[in-house]
Amino acid sequence: MELYSLFKKHPVICTDSRICPQGSIFFALRGDNFNANAFAKNALLNGCAYAVVDDADFAIDERYVLVENVLDTLQQLATYHRKQLGTTIIGITGTNGKTTSKELIASVLKEKYNIHFTQGNLNNHIGVPLTLLQLRPEHQLAVVEMGANHPGEIKTLCRIACPDVGLITNVGKAHLEGFGSFEGVKATKSELYDYIQHFGKAIFINEDNAHLMEMAADKGFASQQDRLIKYSIENNTTNVYGQISSCSPFLSMTCKIDSLTDCSINTQLIGSYNAENVLAAVTIGHYFGVDAEQIKHGLENYVPQNNRSQLTVTETNKLVVDAYNANPTSMRAAIHNFGNMEVEHKVLILGDMLELGEQSETEHQEIIQLLESYHFDRVILVGSFFATSKHSFLSFAHVDQAIQYLTEHAVVNSYVLIKGSRGIKLEKVLNIL
Repeated sequence: MELYSLFKKHPVICTDSRICPQGSIFFALRGDNFNANAFAKNALLNGCAYAVVDDADFAIDERYVLVENVLDTLQQLATYHRKQLGTTIIGITGTNGKTTSKELIASVLKEKYNIHFTQGNLNNHIGVPLTLLQLRPEHQLAVVEMGANHPGEIKTLCRIACPDVGLITNVGKAHLEGFGSFEGVKATKSELYDYIQHFGKAIFINEDNAHLMEMAADKGFASQQDRLIKYSIENNTTNVYGQISSCSPFLSMTCKIDSLTDCSINTQLIGSYNAENVLAAVTIGHYFGVDAEQIKHGLENYVPQNNRSQLTVTETNKLVVDAYNANPTSMRAAIHNFGNMEVEHKVLILGDMLELGEQSETEHQEIIQLLESYHFDRVILVGSFFATSKHSFLSFAHVDQAIQYLTEHAVVNSYVLIKGSRGIKLEKVLNIL
């Protein structure tokens, strides 16, 4: 494979002609509104050794590699590279918690292994290949996050990454515009189970989640208990059993591994809903031979970032920041957790949940009803869906309007939950809290 020979000599891939490490290979990925082939020359001028293009008009000398389709070539190169190295791949997907779980699992596995894992949110049809192409011979394990918002996408990502084992964190109501229904979400996420059933070794599963257990049974795992590695908060006979010991505000847990080893874990995560993410990391760590003390150390030293389940302390408030994304499942979990926290002066700043399609009005109204069941000090809603819902809370169509209000009516000496879909840009309110 000629391109793979070039890649071994130049093992850095770039897709942005403005950011070109010296000696890298540029892949001219087309966008909806641009032809990246036109930027191949600039990529070479900016430091790339080669440019992969799929338009013959731009392949003007030997530094251009002409292919039929650049995206297909990127994916095929990634799969070939992954198979050449033979690194054990842990595939992760799910509606909520997949990025936090990926980070926790990586933190645990790093205690024993040289690992690679998805950076940031590179979890789609481009991000997964780029993650795989960063694998090096010294990597023993890789944790690869796989996201989807349309049917068939997890199947495609499995075909590219070829995971050996897999985890679905959970399934919930998200991206309903693309999936069509909750059943569509389940069908797409279960494509990971389907791949592992035919080509992999085992899946890790939250036994307390009836949807996941049903999905695993449908794929044939019910009769293959040795390939079904379970964790639970409710059943103390599973491979890993955990109990929440505290959550005000940081999550602490006690875990029992294989009914033998007890482990107390004090995380730096906010939210009882992270308990299942912690247990997934304990389970996967144990599966790969990481001992209890190493698991504890890895989990306790993980500090959440990127506006995910993190506590930010300012001069005037303590902020529970979970503003990276939101859907009905994660929003309910965040509100319940915040409502049950044993702290005073609770303020919520919540943004719209996007990509819910025809269910948007209903789902936002149900969140309103949940908010009304609590007695929070203040609730501030941001976004057009919340603005058109029936409620008596303070509401703004745009985040800038909320910022203006908060500037004039400061929140002080409070715990503040900040959660909404990325498109609402609630992170902009952090500077005035």
